Amino acid sequence: MKTLYQNGTILPMDQERTAEALLVEDSRITACGSCSEVAPLADGADLVDLHGAALMPAFIDGHSHITALAQTMGLVQLNGAESLRDIGERVAAFRRNAALRAQDWIIGFGYDQNFLDEKRHPTAAELDLICPDRPFMMGHASGHMGVLNSLALQALHITADTADPEGGRIGRIPGSNQPNGYLEETAFITLGSRIPSDPESALTNLQKAEDIYLSNGIATIHDGLTKTLEWQLLRAASEQGRLRADIVSYIDIRDHADLIARNPAYHKQYKNRLKIGGYKLFLDGSPQGRTAWVTEPYLNGEKGYCGYPIYSDAEVLRFLDRAQREDEPIHVHCNGDAAAAQFLACYEKAYREYKNEIRPVMIHAQLLRPDQLPALKRLHMIASFFTAHTYYWGDIHVKNFGPARAEQISPAKSALEHGVLFDFHQDTPVISPNMLETVWCAVNRITREGRQLGKVECISTFQALKAVTANAAFAIFEEQEKGTLTLGKRADLVVLDQNPLSCPPKELRSLRVLATIKDGTAVYRQK
Repeated sequence: MKTLYQNGTILPMDQERTAEALLVEDSRITACGSCSEVAPLADGADLVDLHGAALMPAFIDGHSHITALAQTMGLVQLNGAESLRDIGERVAAFRRNAALRAQDWIIGFGYDQNFLDEKRHPTAAELDLICPDRPFMMGHASGHMGVLNSLALQALHITADTADPEGGRIGRIPGSNQPNGYLEETAFITLGSRIPSDPESALTNLQKAEDIYLSNGIATIHDGLTKTLEWQLLRAASEQGRLRADIVSYIDIRDHADLIARNPAYHKQYKNRLKIGGYKLFLDGSPQGRTAWVTEPYLNGEKGYCGYPIYSDAEVLRFLDRAQREDEPIHVHCNGDAAAAQFLACYEKAYREYKNEIRPVMIHAQLLRPDQLPALKRLHMIASFFTAHTYYWGDIHVKNFGPARAEQISPAKSALEHGVLFDFHQDTPVISPNMLETVWCAVNRITREGRQLGKVECISTFQALKAVTANAAFAIFEEQEKGTLTLGKRADLVVLDQNPLSCPPKELRSLRVLATIKDGTAVYRQK
């Protein structure tokens, strides 16, 4: 089956140029160029009239957590909550509309203490007033921390005798060792993961999550920290043929590395749209949550406080040595510049030992310093920037780090100048997987309060689009299959309502996704 796309602007993304026509046969691109070049090859093709819209390679997710987004379906949505009172009203509304069973927890997601009137994390005592009769937990927008009420603490057996786990902290009531409900980093990630779940709705919620990515033009999705339960869900969806996008899974190297050996059919190759892409490792926390590990102290807080690492250098070297020895790609979470330094130093030792080109990816790289970029280039390391931080938390970063450091977050232009390949991501469910908004952020770097944060780090629209197409394909070893509209590549496409290259930079986030096409088949159309 042949399909001919024309009467619009086609962006091949192999270079900054346009084309007039694109021919797809079955799931592959067979021609891209002028109408006169493509028409002779299009005999018998179905014609798709773009009606002036723009067609380009589908977006590729640089890093996110589709299984975590699926888990947020059916939760109390706390994004944008402005106060404890607002949280209480949202919980009350949720309870009125939800069919809760006796054993069900109430779980909320998406609050951010930076935007609450109280300017702090709530306590268990305050959540007891909101939800006194059921276990209640609410997760921070960053995914790095959360708060539990007293019944939830009891259910998870978190008491005064529970020790802080390595790389995390349990909040305590002043003057005692009693937990105050707040869990941070590994305390939240490990202890909070004990919450019972309902497997019956898991697959349905995964499909709902996939719909969100597809509606944003993304046809290749990450699961950026896959453990056993997440893998079981993804594999079930794959085996049942329920996936419409490609999903790349990165396995938790600390506790679940055996998943790779136990699933050889999925290792570095797709089986029913699912593959294991490599390992994932965490080195620090969140800059807006003030847990990212930095070399210079945070401002307006405990004197000399620089956040903290999750692991010692020896432990990090052991993980990276394993990835190099096994020739296994690894994605490493580093927000602070101290975490970036640890990654660079430890990886260089492992790389010198084995010399495997595994395309390591520094995830987030928020406070990566310009003087650290030559090391990334030397080690063939890729940066995956969460560049939408400039908008969502740019003003918070100014308060936490001061203007000079804040203006360097997500240093895409500096990376470009040093020859460091980079892509972009939204770390969903931290924010929605809106690639067009991210492109707008990278091009303009405007904060919520309207401040331009680091004009010198702004990049062109083409460079930003390349980050979410060709560069992102390279980062997952799929540059021969995806990322540009090149002969023989998969027909993974996105249709936009107008050409982003001719759109005024300040209007980029108003662009709309009209359709997403996976392997030549439409998997989303705007209604």
